[in-house]
Amino acid sequence: MNKSDFGLIGLAVMGENLVMNMLHKGYTVTVYNRTPEKSELFVKNRGKGLKVTAAYSLESFVDMLASPRKIMLMVKAGKPVDDLIERLIPLLRKGDILIDGGNSNFPDSNRRFSELDSKGILFVGTGISGGEEGALKGPSIMPGGAGEAWPYLKPIFQDISAKAKDGQPCCQWMGPEGAGHFVKTVHNGIEYGDMQLISEVYHLMKSVLKMTHDEMAETFAKWNRGDLDSYLVKITADIMSYRDSEGNIILEQILDSAAQKGTGKWMVNTALECGSPLTLISESVFSRFLSNLTGLRERLSGTYPASEIPAPPDKKQALINLEKALFASKIISYAQGFSLMRSVSESNRWSLDYRNIALIWRGGCIIRSVFLDKIAEAYEADPQLESLILDGYFMEKLTGAQSGWRETIAMAVNAGIPIPALSGALAYFDGIRCNNLPANLIQAQRDYFGAHRYQKKGDESEETHHTNWTGTGGSTTSSSYSI
Repeated sequence: MNKSDFGLIGLAVMGENLVMNMLHKGYTVTVYNRTPEKSELFVKNRGKGLKVTAAYSLESFVDMLASPRKIMLMVKAGKPVDDLIERLIPLLRKGDILIDGGNSNFPDSNRRFSELDSKGILFVGTGISGGEEGALKGPSIMPGGAGEAWPYLKPIFQDISAKAKDGQPCCQWMGPEGAGHFVKTVHNGIEYGDMQLISEVYHLMKSVLKMTHDEMAETFAKWNRGDLDSYLVKITADIMSYRDSEGNIILEQILDSAAQKGTGKWMVNTALECGSPLTLISESVFSRFLSNLTGLRERLSGTYPASEIPAPPDKKQALINLEKALFASKIISYAQGFSLMRSVSESNRWSLDYRNIALIWRGGCIIRSVFLDKIAEAYEADPQLESLILDGYFMEKLTGAQSGWRETIAMAVNAGIPIPALSGALAYFDGIRCNNLPANLIQAQRDYFGAHRYQKKGDESEETHHTNWTGTGGSTTSSSYSI
């Protein structure tokens, strides 16, 4: 019996479509699902006539694979992954490759990498973006872990990945340990930010500019032909004017309560751990939490009714401002995401290649956009760029957008429209470019009530000082530490 090139466990939507993608590229695949009927139906229906076989036990599944065995797990993150790995370990040999292709938190991937490395098994944590369509036609793939596995996986992964307009595969090796899953987490966090920004723009268009859905669809379609050219802006244009069989707009029938699977929270937690100001993306995660408070929001809308919102005198200019605000905020979202990657990469000694990351996000994934070419160019010019907003292109765009950006924020505030991501982006920009922040007062307050000490301006010795603010305090001070 001929052995299969690849094995995949977990035939949900992503798993099935990845298998079909591999089959269409000429690879032989063996599948296993904890529900045997699902495997049987897949082979008899979608896989009929193709080089796919089903296994009905893990033992037979592993035995049907060519060495080194290449096994991808497409199961729910967390304990299910650990449980499945535990069952597979006794069946594997040294040099076999175990791939977690789900959305796992990168500290879990770090741990699994170490545990399997001690047993001689090559663990690869692989981020995959593109949803159902991407999995079938070509996703963006972000593998990381045991580098020895990459030569075996590279032909398969790059074959099934999306291809950018220049023909380059949207798949490159990210780095050791959990680097692949971390990069995917950042991708998803930026995705949260983009989606929140676009939804806030929609809110302003609808409630302040009083635009019809067809007008909004036309505007997003127009923006998608310029600097904002991206998958999310494109699908927003499609969604805006989509009607049911009775001619009703589908969008307005959807409950305004947004769900999430956890990757956004992981990114925010990571930012808190390493002290990276991920303000815009954090606001996007919290906005989803707030949207879930439907009952409370309904009650408070009656208690604090909105005042009449006057339309701006120059609607055309307001739209120009809105486009600038969206693009500038998008720059901030990516700048924060790449800054977090830089921080985590340095602390883990991963040496992430930010140019490569931007390039593999150009196709297949949810945040693909023409904008990513500019990010790649920025990191090609300076691989150690501290922040994207220091790059010449982005500096020019942010400078040109400032007036419209601020006008948009003012319009929203005056109208009582919540825009936490748009305003958070501007607050970050104003904060990061401010030479003198009021943090000196915070340090004085901390020293006043807790003798936490402070440093003095211009003192390069980093010596700390304490002031007896009340005249009654003693000389004992708090030890200095930072979390």
